[in-house]
Amino acid sequence: MEGGGRPSAVQAALLAASTALTALVYSVYRQKARVARGLEGARRVRLDGDLRAVLLEAPGRCVPYAVIEGVVRSVKETLSSQFVENCKGVVQRLTLQEHKMVWNRTTHLWNDYEKIIHQRTNTTPFDLVPQEEGAGVTVRVMKPLDAAELSLETVYEKFHPSVQSFTDVIGHYISGERPKGIQETEQMLKVGTALTGVGELVLDNTTIKLQPPKQGMPYYLSGVDFDSLLQKQESNVRFWKILTVVFGFATCAVLFFILRKQYRHHRERRHLKQMQDEFRQAQERLMREMNVEGGETLKNACVICLSNTKSCVFLECGHVCSCSECYRALPKPKSCPICRQAISRVVPLYNS
Repeated sequence: MEGGGRPSAVQAALLAASTALTALVYSVYRQKARVARGLEGARRVRLDGDLRAVLLEAPGRCVPYAVIEGVVRSVKETLSSQFVENCKGVVQRLTLQEHKMVWNRTTHLWNDYEKIIHQRTNTTPFDLVPQEEGAGVTVRVMKPLDAAELSLETVYEKFHPSVQSFTDVIGHYISGERPKGIQETEQMLKVGTALTGVGELVLDNTTIKLQPPKQGMPYYLSGVDFDSLLQKQESNVRFWKILTVVFGFATCAVLFFILRKQYRHHRERRHLKQMQDEFRQAQERLMREMNVEGGETLKNACVICLSNTKSCVFLECGHVCSCSECYRALPKPKSCPICRQAISRVVPLYNS
């Protein structure tokens, strides 16, 4: 604690940081909990002949947050894999990722570093159709790249190691960067993949569309079933809840430590003031009882015990106010009873 009982700069910064982190973690927890509650309350509809009737009865021919499961089917043409034969899909993502080792000057270790140097995503319109043949109903999937979770399957992956000469190796050690190579990846949402879509379901003229919801809820195009998707979100909520509790306890512990320090400092100041008041009252009482001669004697009396004669000089302040017995009884670190300055040394006082 600093003078006056105020928290030190370090303690104040620690309390502010822990409070900010707790607030941030709690904000993420509330967002995750809202998403989980929204998923749990989403309306599950079946991709069958009754879907059109359900939307006609809904307000505005729209279900704001719905869950529907079906199989991916291309509307017109499909995308072909550049590396795998007879691999057709509706979403294709090509990625080039650089891998290298970077020297950390703090830890003096080589750390792995990855960076995407190029990525391209191609899409083509596609529908969700029932797994059973002949149902005659389809759902057009809109803006698939806006989905918070888009399940893409890795169909091709190859690592191209970098070729280095001896001169290159020396140069890389000097620069602190050692290239490892380039990883080439192709991911696709293949035709025939079972997909769980969560979003806004709307009937637009004769076309049923699944699109991103307008209430700020996440849009999902997941390869897992709805129950697994809900369990995953609930697990995230539990994780952030535990993290919030841990950071909350840490903030409370820091606050308790600071308040305890302040209370102890306040108690010590109150006790010191009480002792000073008692000494002042005793001195005034003795002054009234003693005559002028006695007052002259009291002038040379120790200000602590008021019985022994002053017998030492405190340095560096120079006050003569205590007897040697009371000086030895002062608590450490010893300070002058008059000005509270630290006592560096004591000189005995001899009265002739």
